[in-house]
Amino acid sequence: MENPLLTMSGLPPFSKIKAEHVEPAIDEIIKDSQDQLTTLLTNTTVHNWNTLLDPLEKINDRIERIWSPISHLNAVLDHEELRTAYNQSLPKLSKFQTEVSQNETLYQAIEQIKKSNEFAELDFAQKKVINNFLRDFKLSGVDLTKSKKEELKNIKQELVSLQTKFSENVLDAGAAWSKHITDMSDLTGLPDSALALCAQLAEQRELDGYLVTLDFPSYFAIMTYADSQSLRQEVYQAFVTRASDQGPHAKQWNNSSVIESIILLRQKAAKLLGFSTYAERSLATKMAENPNQVLEFLDDLAQRTQPLARKEYQELAEFAKSSAAIKQLNAWDIMYVSEKLKQEKYQISQEELKPYFPLPKVITGLFEIINRLYGYHISVSNQAETWHKDVSFYDIHNNKNELIGQFYMDLHARENKRDGAWMANCITRSNFNGRVNTPVAFINCNFTPAIGEQTALLTHNEVTTLFHECGHGLHHLLTKVDYPSVAGISGVSWDAVELPSQFMENWCWEKEGLDLIASHYETDEPLPTELYNKMIAAKNFQSAMFTVRQLEFSLFDFKLHCDPNINSIEQVQALLDQVREQVAVVTPPAYNRFQHGFSHIFAGGYAAGYYSYKWAEVLSADAFSLFEEKGIFDRNTGLNFLSNVLEKGGSEDAMDLFIAFRGRKPEIDALLRHSGLS
Repeated sequence: MENPLLTMSGLPPFSKIKAEHVEPAIDEIIKDSQDQLTTLLTNTTVHNWNTLLDPLEKINDRIERIWSPISHLNAVLDHEELRTAYNQSLPKLSKFQTEVSQNETLYQAIEQIKKSNEFAELDFAQKKVINNFLRDFKLSGVDLTKSKKEELKNIKQELVSLQTKFSENVLDAGAAWSKHITDMSDLTGLPDSALALCAQLAEQRELDGYLVTLDFPSYFAIMTYADSQSLRQEVYQAFVTRASDQGPHAKQWNNSSVIESIILLRQKAAKLLGFSTYAERSLATKMAENPNQVLEFLDDLAQRTQPLARKEYQELAEFAKSSAAIKQLNAWDIMYVSEKLKQEKYQISQEELKPYFPLPKVITGLFEIINRLYGYHISVSNQAETWHKDVSFYDIHNNKNELIGQFYMDLHARENKRDGAWMANCITRSNFNGRVNTPVAFINCNFTPAIGEQTALLTHNEVTTLFHECGHGLHHLLTKVDYPSVAGISGVSWDAVELPSQFMENWCWEKEGLDLIASHYETDEPLPTELYNKMIAAKNFQSAMFTVRQLEFSLFDFKLHCDPNINSIEQVQALLDQVREQVAVVTPPAYNRFQHGFSHIFAGGYAAGYYSYKWAEVLSADAFSLFEEKGIFDRNTGLNFLSNVLEKGGSEDAMDLFIAFRGRKPEIDALLRHSGLS
């Protein structure tokens, strides 16, 4: 029987991919790649782009094409057989990739090309590919002794397994908790849509009444609207103790030892490579030049923001006493009381806005905004298999009706799907032998699903999340770079990768943008001017509190990876407590174990890089300020951003691309103004 992972020539055949196909496909692609690499290095001693780099790009591209649907299914359709196959295959792939990046013969061959006369004749992107390869060889320990190379390889294999385990623990712990409620009076305060969601969740499990889960739409509804303080506390405790030594499933999926092992191994790997800390190792591939620059950036923002955040918190605490009869404001009261205060100050709520953001209208408007900015047309396609009935697939065409990109959208929360929102590569653009391969992306969110026959209605927060992930998608899909390792988001400095995503969020706040994405789901009435004005007035409500929360995450992450002496979960907690004392205005209860679910840094790519969100926000706000000057749909400015940022991918340094677009280095003023912090 043919293995569909090995025989696919285009889009993944999801209906045919089974767990039993995974490991044999990975074994075969690794062996095949090893054989090809050996042939490349033994056929000649004089190498050039066509004889070495182009084939190497092809090898890596084929591996990504096979691994990406496996990795994707593991995130959106998790089950025991697939999880086992994934966990058995991932260390093998890591081992192979580390061995390639430690191959001295390959390193010397690429270095030979760098020193040859041919190098000067290569285009800018080709030079970037070569320079990145040489940098990454050094960062993989190509210069180490044989025993140290082996040690580093083992560390990397163990790290990928631990990071997967961390993510699985969070998923399993979250899925294990639910609360069955039969008396509707226990859910007083919830709007009709949230009640309907709880009823639908119960019905899906063949239960009467209502079900509360830790999936974000359910969690958000309880924390924001439930009048029952005891219910909010119960749900909050279950959520913030997931995968930890605390809470209703204490120690069952405990990430404590996983965290200890991850930070210890990262420190060991950094030391082997000659770095004093993992933070230094992390910055070797980022825009920021050194750890002090990052810490100064975060500290400066904290000093600007914290006084405002304290004022916002004080206002909230006073309102809680006077209007909500809550004398002591607890962590599980923050979202609830904030929503009440917001409604009193601005007479607006997310719930009031939802009828104006039916999902089909939002998607159609999003595509129209992309068309007005860049001239591309997006249309739904039925030419692809999907992994779930709710998944849709789209084509992107240019004005010549040429297909230039495709993407899947999987937007709703469900069981066995990783939480959060993310964009992932399915296929990266390439041009081998004159044949351009169209890039393909996965866009994933966890929005409130449709209730019954009614179309799904989004909160405005969910709308901005969709625009954010589609910004990442455009970065991947609109690239004109022909070499996969620097095409789209590949090879982009991690602290610049959030620029296109945060940049897209701006159109969710502009009247001209909202006119395209918002209309009442029943009457098609546009968003009323009065409601829009309230929405803008409330835009920066508690923005300082939100900012210090992000700074808390960023400083905790960066300081954790700056200190090689931290090796126990108690020290991790102590550091988090210290950071909170420095910047936070909300003190969580002692049982809070935020770090045990901090997947961005312990299971994702943000270790010593969570600051990137704030760093890139400076870039995105400053980039959008040019549209504010010229007009938010000014085509020339849109094409300028397209040609200097989106199309270039990782083929040039991020700062150079920003300067090419903006005409100068980034300035923080626009961010402070947009956030109401100036």
